[in-house]
Amino acid sequence: MNAIIVTIGDELLIGQVVDTNAAWLGSKLTAAGINVSEMVSISDSPEHITSTLDRIIGTTDVVIMTGGLGPTKDDLTKETLVKYFGGHLVMNDEVLKKIEGFFKSRGREIIDSNRRQALVPDNCIVLTNNNGTAPGMWFTKDNTHVISIAGVPYEMKAIAEEQIIPRLHKAFNVPALMNKTIMTQGVPESYLAEMIKDWEKSLPDCMKLAYLPRPGIVRLRLTVAGKCAAEGEGMLSEQIVKLQDIISDHIYGFDELQIEEALGDVLKEKGFKLVTAESCTGGNIARMITSVPGSSAYFLGSVIAYSNEVKIDKLGVKVSSLDEFGSVSKEIVEEMVSGILQKFNADVAVATSGIAGPGGGSNEKPVGTVWIAVATKERIYSKKFLFGGNRDRNIEQSSIMAISLLRKLILDIV
Repeated sequence: MNAIIVTIGDELLIGQVVDTNAAWLGSKLTAAGINVSEMVSISDSPEHITSTLDRIIGTTDVVIMTGGLGPTKDDLTKETLVKYFGGHLVMNDEVLKKIEGFFKSRGREIIDSNRRQALVPDNCIVLTNNNGTAPGMWFTKDNTHVISIAGVPYEMKAIAEEQIIPRLHKAFNVPALMNKTIMTQGVPESYLAEMIKDWEKSLPDCMKLAYLPRPGIVRLRLTVAGKCAAEGEGMLSEQIVKLQDIISDHIYGFDELQIEEALGDVLKEKGFKLVTAESCTGGNIARMITSVPGSSAYFLGSVIAYSNEVKIDKLGVKVSSLDEFGSVSKEIVEEMVSGILQKFNADVAVATSGIAGPGGGSNEKPVGTVWIAVATKERIYSKKFLFGGNRDRNIEQSSIMAISLLRKLILDIV
């Protein structure tokens, strides 16, 4: 089964909003055994919606469209689809009841524009939106199923997972497919490929490996399809065991587990309390850690010691050390991690100091120079990194590396 994803909205085309819907849908459809052959973003205008449908209907099995279903005048998708598929808008009592309940539960009065969202085409399957007010619509023409759903990410995701993918599996003979994602950290993609090249060459013919890198992380996705899928779980397990023998120190989890979640699991298992002292990362490590539900069980707090004065006053960094070594140094980051550990009486701590850029670098300490220290009550481990010239990347990579190093210290890997 082949699918095309169409995301609708002028805000996507001008770069005001990043199109995360297409990426998310692509990953979910692929995992479900549905091949995504194309992704396209178009403006919220009847002409573009109509011309796009004219081009792709009859060439693919499924079209999933997101966006343009809101209550405002610039949301034109529903009216365009009604006209395109030759239907009429009718009031759907079930949808209206859900919309009324949605506003009542939030203590708000329903207005006419919201009530009009219960008008749905009489020639489509209505998909219930349990997280919002815009129902989804499922049309069929020339053996192509055209599904239109809300563009708000948490509404779109719920409809896709709870209704669209199960319906597609039930109605069509979707080929079996199994995959497993191995999460790695600490090795760039090219180096990782060199380390596992012999293992990769030995993979069975019906198993594919994909490298999916992002700053600080490389995901290895193993996929088994077709005739081998029935034995896919066993085949995947066998290959993962072999891979762990080669790069076990760099694997921190599986199936999109985030590095901050992996750290949280270790902290909970050990019963440890964590604190952070951040300079160049500006609180990003604390943000990542607290993005994990339940992190209050192990995270105590943070000091963002961006200035030398805060390093001295709040973390006990010595003036003489700053004068002799500079704020971006092994000595300072170790004093920072030691100071925060004592200040909060925590079990483990992490500290960062570096030059995120774009300015502030020198020949001795170029932009991207970052020192990271991690500590337990018994040991401090610090390391220097050269991440490069991009400020956002430096902050992201520093944060990921800091979390990874702390996890490895706790597990006695470094």
